[in-house]
Amino acid sequence: MAYASRIINHSKKLKDVSTLLRREHAATVHYFSNTNRTLLNREDTFNARLGYSPLERISKCSIGTVPVCGFSTTRTILSSAMGWPIFGKEFSCSMQSARGFSSGSDLPPHQEIGMPSLSPTMTEAWTFIYLFIETYGNVARWLKKEGDKVAPGEVLCEVETDKATVEMECMEEGYLAKIVKTEGSKEIQVGEVIAITVEDEEDIGKFKDYTPSSTADVAPPKAEPSPAPPKEEKVEQPSSPPEPKASKPSVPPTGDRVFASPLARKLAEDKNVPLANIKGTGPEGRIVKADIDEYLAPSGKGAIAKPSKSTDSNAPALDYVDIPHSQIRKVTASRLAFSKQTIPHYYLTVDTCVDKLMGLRSQLNSFREASGGKRLSVNDLVVKAAALALRKVPQCNSSWTDDYIRQFKNVNINVAVQTENGLYVPVVKDADKKGLSTIGEEVRLLAQKAKENSLKPEDYEGGTFTVSNLGGPFGIKQFCAVVNPPQAAILAVGSAGKRVVPGNGPDQFNFASYMPVTLSCDHRVVDGAIGAEWLKAFKGYIENPESMLL
Repeated sequence: MAYASRIINHSKKLKDVSTLLRREHAATVHYFSNTNRTLLNREDTFNARLGYSPLERISKCSIGTVPVCGFSTTRTILSSAMGWPIFGKEFSCSMQSARGFSSGSDLPPHQEIGMPSLSPTMTEAWTFIYLFIETYGNVARWLKKEGDKVAPGEVLCEVETDKATVEMECMEEGYLAKIVKTEGSKEIQVGEVIAITVEDEEDIGKFKDYTPSSTADVAPPKAEPSPAPPKEEKVEQPSSPPEPKASKPSVPPTGDRVFASPLARKLAEDKNVPLANIKGTGPEGRIVKADIDEYLAPSGKGAIAKPSKSTDSNAPALDYVDIPHSQIRKVTASRLAFSKQTIPHYYLTVDTCVDKLMGLRSQLNSFREASGGKRLSVNDLVVKAAALALRKVPQCNSSWTDDYIRQFKNVNINVAVQTENGLYVPVVKDADKKGLSTIGEEVRLLAQKAKENSLKPEDYEGGTFTVSNLGGPFGIKQFCAVVNPPQAAILAVGSAGKRVVPGNGPDQFNFASYMPVTLSCDHRVVDGAIGAEWLKAFKGYIENPESMLL
């Protein structure tokens, strides 16, 4: 009877008591995330089950401990038994939310929605590729506002990862009561609360001034400089010894005689240093070589007489603006720095005649225009030639590990695309098996998505080789690209230009168009002869493009 009376008294706040009681076992389920929340031990679970009334047990076991995967992207895979995300070989969204129930407070039942883990780089550092990346994301845009009703399948907001902006869909019905992290909020830790949802519309106003408990828990550890006073006392103690040290190198009271070691006297004579101006630090105040070196140092007394360049106050101040790092810029910087610091690069350059390639491209484009299709670019033909060369020389389609070299059977070509937001490298998968028209359409689609910042993880993950073309768009003649880890090679394509070449006769000459390409290789995986063999195969396809159509 006592239990029944308590449930009736709280019926206005707790609608589905039977449903909540069935969720009591969830206290022993841990979060599928990188947060520091841990499992409840058996003693805590036992106390939660036996030490409180049923309604109190719900409050004790639920607040801040029960994970509910309430929101996810379309790639999340849910099990039918418990409803938790299953993480397999394919990456899926891991979103956290904690459902809090109130029995005696002013807050009704609600759900705390945490920042999801939408990319491998938002959690742990991924071997080979995403090293030294912090575990956070950004809220790009809210598609729902406070007070709106949300239903399963509707997009709640857009979350910016290191490479793209991903839509976060709702999987439970309710109302968006509070947006904790507004649009443009940056560096939000994975699992940090970004929004609050409720089941009943009349409960929305009660969360107007709500502050999530998770943010309150995180704040105290950061502002913890309490041990500062003891440190100051400890610093004062060692500050006293320098005074006796200064009294040691006192000039001996024996007239004007200066005591110095023979080496110090010889060095002072060579450098024209007056010994009388130097206080010795050796035994009995003797001047030693270290005293002469210190005197001659830029920070020593011998440099005091030099005029200071900083005294010119009329020098104009520099005018500048600080541009904050974007997420893609941080990832690009860390990956390329890691590549140059750990991968032994070497470079191979070859000139390829593209006269036949340009002729074949003109013929194919005439057919494409007649049928209403898009024109093929030189880069489409380069991607196809690179893919076929990788199939012929698979050693370049590999990756280095500490225990073995992994040689890939799939030929997936990353294509570098420069946008206003930064450098993206979307991938054309199985490029060796696709036709030129399919490659051209995919490259255009991926480039457009990159410029719109709408690439998904599957659009840029899984590449085995990269092509960077600065010749066609920018007219760069030749350059060396940085290997894109964990790949073993990257091809840098320069601009084509006409050259004079010898003819058949002694006084004959012809004109031909040549395009220089440079292959950057990881010497741990690709030896020089293997890289040269790949370039030979690539040059063969470029100079005889009909072979790519066979």
